[in-house]
Amino acid sequence: TNVSQAREYDTVTLTCEPQEGYRIARITGVDGLVDNGDNTYTFTMPGRAVDIQVLFLRENNPFVDVNETHFFYDSVLWAAEEGITSGISATEFGPGQACNRAQVVTFLWRAAGSPEPTSNSNPFSDVSVSDFYYKAVLWAVEKGITTGVDSTHFGPTTACNRAQVVTFLWRSQGSPESNAAVSFTDVKTGEFYTSAVAWAVENGITTGLDNGTFGPLEICNRAQVVTFLY
Repeated sequence: TNVSQAREYDTVTLTCEPQEGYRIARITGVDGLVDNGDNTYTFTMPGRAVDIQVLFLRENNPFVDVNETHFFYDSVLWAAEEGITSGISATEFGPGQACNRAQVVTFLWRAAGSPEPTSNSNPFSDVSVSDFYYKAVLWAVEKGITTGVDSTHFGPTTACNRAQVVTFLWRSQGSPESNAAVSFTDVKTGEFYTSAVAWAVENGITTGLDNGTFGPLEICNRAQVVTFLY
């Protein structure tokens, strides 16, 4: 920025110059940001301190099944850049493929920085130490993000629906309260995912499906999961 301090209502100019091979994907932390088209951005200083974060992504896209017209374009490139998930091959991401429970908790775990679980206690007979999702599952259980499908099974290969994925994400953030009204006709009061969906809508994580519903029981594919995370 061109100033180190600013008063309320001052005009502030932010200069962002990506390194070669990168582009600016997202700038957060301030409202009313105007793109001037020359790697500078202008905003009016609010009556509070601002913490501006700029996300740079590689311009190179290795996936033939992901392009700039897709809603998940930046989400996929971000997930690959951050090591949250790679493609199903070197050249394909597989955006339409269903995500199972093991994959979803692993994505969440990696997005959190791949923290070590504090205990090696594993109640699940279908989760072993050699599984790629072993630490992710133990961490998710410790954090109250998910329990098993029963007391001794995690169900790692069971496909996750949209309600479950949003609930996992909501719990990973501490199950915050939300005052947002949910207008989806297929999200009723008292469901396990009601508060999670309200929080997700309030925070711009999801706007539901094109038909005005949320689709809680629809299987969540890889593109949707990484977009929720992004």
